[in-house]
Amino acid sequence: MHFSRAINIDDLRSLAKRRLPRAVFDYIDGGAEREVTLRENRRIWEDICFHPRNAVATPKPDTRVTILGTEIALPIVLAPLGSTRMFHPSGELAAAKAAGDAGIPYTLSTFSSYSFEELSKASNAPLWYQLYLAGGRAVVEATLAGAWKNGFRALAVTIDTNGPGMRERDFRNGAPQFMGKSFFAMMPFASQVIVRPRWLAGFLADRKHAMRYPNVLIPGKGPLPAMDVQASLRDSVVTWADLRWIREAWPGPILAKGVITGDDALRALDEGVAGMIVSNHGGRQLDCCRPTARALPEVLQAVNGRAEVYVDGGIRRGADVVKAICMGAKAVLIGRAYGYGLAAGGKEGVARAIAILKADIERTLVLLGCPSIRELNGTYVELPKSW
Repeated sequence: MHFSRAINIDDLRSLAKRRLPRAVFDYIDGGAEREVTLRENRRIWEDICFHPRNAVATPKPDTRVTILGTEIALPIVLAPLGSTRMFHPSGELAAAKAAGDAGIPYTLSTFSSYSFEELSKASNAPLWYQLYLAGGRAVVEATLAGAWKNGFRALAVTIDTNGPGMRERDFRNGAPQFMGKSFFAMMPFASQVIVRPRWLAGFLADRKHAMRYPNVLIPGKGPLPAMDVQASLRDSVVTWADLRWIREAWPGPILAKGVITGDDALRALDEGVAGMIVSNHGGRQLDCCRPTARALPEVLQAVNGRAEVYVDGGIRRGADVVKAICMGAKAVLIGRAYGYGLAAGGKEGVARAIAILKADIERTLVLLGCPSIRELNGTYVELPKSW
């Protein structure tokens, strides 16, 4: 089955699974520990029911929204995914190009193997940057200056990585070895790659570039290597105090990514953020954390219109996107949905993932009897009474 025939995101997932070694696929697909949060993130969107307006003739619906002062074609932002050149050699470059073609923003991960300059030259997407404090304050300030110089205009500061999550699939399958310094460290897992010769050829040709992060320049060492990421995360926990100097170093709007409670939403407002992303890191950090759809109403109530609120986690259908907007989110971020497409077919696979969600959103609006994303509101959905 060619990726262009995929009619939903699960089809792209199946294609990615066929193309990738198990360690790389599970790096995209997996979560922390027993993966309770990973599963609940997705399942809980099914608990929200629609209230359609029937006997309504709806023309081609308008899917445009305005976020952070910029009009975009869909209420979707491509979320930051690290190390995507393992999925496909075109990695972040392909995702950013597809986002630009679709008229939606792209968020570059700190752990990107393509530079700010390469992304800004290749894509006309509104560019956001996701920040970890890798390398310490001086390195981060230089990184932020480079991002701004190259046209990145929004900063998403990830606040939910007090330490690395325990992603058991990664350790079982050898993901650390795939990211290690030596190719020979992969040898115990050779059976995975031998049966994926097309992936292996691309990875071997690209590995030197794929396993380093040129936007994080460590003094005296150069680009941060992938093998040092875990230690870097342990040494660079973001605190509320850090948001103050980050705000001084960044001229544009800042989003707090990883807000899951009303209390943290209020604290983020106190630190001057322009918005926040309701996120539990896709279920990859703290297992048994509340799913994001369940957390969204509490965060919205706490914010009370004083900042823009976005949500990610478990979104695989355009109907999920519409539900989030009805609940009050400005837009959603998608990660795995386009990661599967990238692994399945590079830029064309990412474009296919976006096209699938766009068609879903348009169809859902028509069936709801709503002509525009901007006209969605809470009367179009029914939340579980237990919430």
